[in-house]
Amino acid sequence: MIVPLVTPMDRPGHPSAPAADTLLRALAAAGARGLMLFGSNGEGPLLPMAELGAFAVGVAERWRELTDGGPVLVNVTAPGTAEALARAKAVRPAAPDALVLSPPIYFRHRHDEIVTHYAAFAGLGVPVVAYHAPRYGNPLTPALLDELTGLAHLVGLKDSSGDLALFRHALAAAARRRDGFGVSQGAERQALDALRLGADGVVLGVANVAPAVTVELFRAHRERRDADARRAQQLLDGVLALHTVRPGVPAVKAVLAERGLCPPYAAAPFTPCSEGERKALLDLLAPLDAHLVRA
Repeated sequence: MIVPLVTPMDRPGHPSAPAADTLLRALAAAGARGLMLFGSNGEGPLLPMAELGAFAVGVAERWRELTDGGPVLVNVTAPGTAEALARAKAVRPAAPDALVLSPPIYFRHRHDEIVTHYAAFAGLGVPVVAYHAPRYGNPLTPALLDELTGLAHLVGLKDSSGDLALFRHALAAAARRRDGFGVSQGAERQALDALRLGADGVVLGVANVAPAVTVELFRAHRERRDADARRAQQLLDGVLALHTVRPGVPAVKAVLAERGLCPPYAAAPFTPCSEGERKALLDLLAPLDAHLVRA
């Protein structure tokens, strides 16, 4: 189970590794062992390149102390190949266990252009995980998955599409082409379904708020405790209702801020939750308080 970490900030738009320390300790104490930085939960595409390196280094070092070397993945997705490579260079001092890369965002691109985008990372000496979040950019089609699983430097896929038919295809493509290629689910409400299909893991934004429940979902499935796994999924579905109050990162940060785990600051144009939104979030989640992260 990998947590796609929110990015704690000491002021709007300024990531701060010291500001992340309390949250990192709470996640590790809840049983989390892997992190992904600068994904959609981490506001990565909103952060300028100059803000990435120091945060990645500080968080990676602290996380590995807390978890005895737990893996740290870093998302470097960008509109084009040159910027994605520059972002990869900026975070290399953090010694990421893998880089995470979506197809290019903003413009629509042909099949061959997307393959070339991924192929450009072959010489970096860092494994790459493909990140499929089609609402933010170009989709990974079955044909693309068939080809990308053959790239030696690609070691896995995080699929956040919510399309279980495509997820099945990804699992089959990886099994056909090579050993050691991992496939993870990022669509929170499909987590248990994906594990039952054969997913290697889950990378769920809700783990920032409910890490112990997310760990239990994964462990219960692996240990064939089906009733416990279903209950964990149901609890996560309940926590996800927070996005009905205010969709996205500001709501997650508001909940964490109330629990003393993360400042509420976000990167522009995001703004923190209003007082009314904050109160509505707390009222909504009050019945689930025992299952939420705590300092």
